[in-house]
Amino acid sequence: MGCASSIHISDRVVYHSGKESEESHSPQQTNTTQQSQQQGNPAQGLPIKPSSYKTTLTEVQFGPMKLYEDQLQVLLVFAKEDNQNNGFCWACEKANFKCSIARTPESALECFLEKHHDLIIIDHRHSRYFDAEALCRSIRAVNSSENTVIVAVVKRPDREEATVMSLLAAGFNRRYVENANMMACYNELIQLEHGEVRAQFKLRACNAIFTALEQSQEAIEITSEDQVIQYVNPAYESIMGYQKGELVGKEIIEVPKSEKNKPDLLETINSCIRKGKEWQGIYYAKKKNGDSVQQNVKITPVIGQGGKIRHYVSTNRPLNDNNKTEKSSDRVQAESQTDIQSCKHKDRRKGSLDVRSTTSRGSDGSSQRRHSSMARIHSMTIEAPITKVINIINAAQESSPMPVAEALDRVLEILRTTELYSPQLGTKEEDPHTNDLVGGLMTDGLRRLSGNEYIFSTKQPHHIPSHLTTPLSLNDIPPRVAQTMENEDSWDFDIFNLEAATMKRPLTYLGLKIFSRFGVCEFLSCPEATLRSWLQVIEANYHSSNSYHNSSHAADVLHATAYFLCKERVKQSLDPIDEVAALIAATVHDVDHPGRTNSFLCNAGSELAILYNDTAVLESHHAALAFQITTRDDKCNIFKNMERNEYRTLRQAIIDMVLATEMTKHFEHVNKFVNSINKPLAALEENGGNGDEESVKGILTSPENRILVKRMLIKCADISNPCRPLELCIEWAGRISEEYFAQTDEEKRQGLPVVMPVFDRNTCSIPKSQISFIDYFITDMFDAWDAFADLPNLMQHLDNNYKYWKGLDERKLHSLRPPPE
Repeated sequence: MGCASSIHISDRVVYHSGKESEESHSPQQTNTTQQSQQQGNPAQGLPIKPSSYKTTLTEVQFGPMKLYEDQLQVLLVFAKEDNQNNGFCWACEKANFKCSIARTPESALECFLEKHHDLIIIDHRHSRYFDAEALCRSIRAVNSSENTVIVAVVKRPDREEATVMSLLAAGFNRRYVENANMMACYNELIQLEHGEVRAQFKLRACNAIFTALEQSQEAIEITSEDQVIQYVNPAYESIMGYQKGELVGKEIIEVPKSEKNKPDLLETINSCIRKGKEWQGIYYAKKKNGDSVQQNVKITPVIGQGGKIRHYVSTNRPLNDNNKTEKSSDRVQAESQTDIQSCKHKDRRKGSLDVRSTTSRGSDGSSQRRHSSMARIHSMTIEAPITKVINIINAAQESSPMPVAEALDRVLEILRTTELYSPQLGTKEEDPHTNDLVGGLMTDGLRRLSGNEYIFSTKQPHHIPSHLTTPLSLNDIPPRVAQTMENEDSWDFDIFNLEAATMKRPLTYLGLKIFSRFGVCEFLSCPEATLRSWLQVIEANYHSSNSYHNSSHAADVLHATAYFLCKERVKQSLDPIDEVAALIAATVHDVDHPGRTNSFLCNAGSELAILYNDTAVLESHHAALAFQITTRDDKCNIFKNMERNEYRTLRQAIIDMVLATEMTKHFEHVNKFVNSINKPLAALEENGGNGDEESVKGILTSPENRILVKRMLIKCADISNPCRPLELCIEWAGRISEEYFAQTDEEKRQGLPVVMPVFDRNTCSIPKSQISFIDYFITDMFDAWDAFADLPNLMQHLDNNYKYWKGLDERKLHSLRPPPE
């Protein structure tokens, strides 16, 4: 969970539902709890009796609304258990608040995402444990934190009083000068409950009010006491033809008026409402297109601070043509409601579920048709982000000229596809190499009607072979191998020299050196002998018979990962746990790869495809097997000495990175990285040199963006071959082509669908396949990664290699190299 109740861990009274249990705890449970408290379990605070907790609802009056406030939820974030921590724990018990404790920023964020606490108290006194302001910013990045009160516990100043501006800028609501006195902590909590927390609770209720306004079929306009427009709802925009941005901030007198109203009507209305009285009657409003629309209008003054009128709320209902004669207010109101129900505002797209009412806009009904699927989406109470986008587009169509409305209809058609991130390819005849390559890498294969199953005949045992059981250390590395690895921190490092020097065991040796350079053993608290054994068993489970997906490829990806981790932007973004996760993920990302694609396995009905439901088959297998191998034997269990929550965080990061190497979501990962990181960073730099330092840090270190950075890093490392020096690039191209050739051969032998027909060893043009791969997958991704990490040498290699393949293709050559002169 990443957090625990400050009460008994096993006590479901607080941790699960907050309701008082009717069951009594067994003596065994009580003893266990007391023992863990005596030992100073960092997940627990003071011993508190479960019976003191009761679920109570506090009645709060908010204008005409009667609100019921549930038991206050408090999250304490203290790296260590001390008197201040315990003081707040005791105060929570006394105040009858639910309380959770987190010891790390990661567990705090995870806990908040699960429970959405009303009040968070963060220890700001000890920067050596964690950055309290960075944690606060991370929490504030979550939408649901808008109404959460966050308090910083600060040191008592020695001399001068420090400013609170940095705390406010980070997102804290207030500070608490350290005072471990229990009654002081209790008083602080009670004041917070009746002050900021209660105010935020009322503000949360405003969301319901605004939701009602947004979904109302009546046009609603809110103005200030000076009659400056502050809000109009979608119905108002739809009926009047204006966009919200065209009205908000303008004075009422700036909006064009209809000439159909009596000359003294506006003066009569103003005279009435300025006295604090409500006005209701018939009024002609002028739409943006110049037409006048007759409305039944009710304007209500709202009394605010100081007993003065602070706002005016105008509710407008259009009348149909039959109601233009003046009637009494009650009769008009009743008949207007009838008209609304019968015609559903035929001018509006959003409010109607009647498809027929919107298919006749303009002469071309087909281009302006209202889709029933869109209508159902509009009626949903829970909106996905894509639904909100579609709603915005639909609203924009109402006041748009015909060509724009037709273009937006085409946009809606595109948005209905599920493959929003995948480019559409041309026909098979236009670019067969790209189509075959993409089809082979980005699909899970065709459904095979035969009952034949494909089982690997060369499947390797998942254990350490006898000849690898003696661990070696950095000091035992043979001089030739050590010399080969001298420049392993350079991008131009030759992995094939290491492969030859180690007799096809480069992963163990390179892993030892890189893991040592990054202090992985120290982070994991594991002996070097355990790491050595782990590297050996992982390497033993790579298939040396594969021409490409073998331990040399894993070592190459590990090398690229280590290289990227040393780039300044990446270091600014990632924490030590992220670096360790990336190195481990790179090491295991293709373990036990059979040398066949996911499409092949699905078509063949392989055991793995059945196990993983034809979805991310190999990537799921690599991640699962890596942890099975690691945790099965203590001799190679590098995670054995990790704290439980830290292990779970590390494990999740490794799994996420390995799964990110699956190509079906390639464009999704790249687009999210560009839109969430590259574009915001570029905007900051354009606005002021390198941008505001804190804003840059906020983008780089937010939990969501750190995940995107890690995914992008391992993806680029995994397919970085076209960015290597030319000779290395050519060797890798030959190896992957041979593996694809072997797959095509086997597909033909077994009568399986041929996933990539162009990879026929007798007809394939390797230069064309490399050009297609670079054009489709590599260029955009490495442009984005270079913009982030600054990799001019890689981009130069990529340019050189592309020209090399282009040169061969222009000469109609199909081979890796030109023929000898």
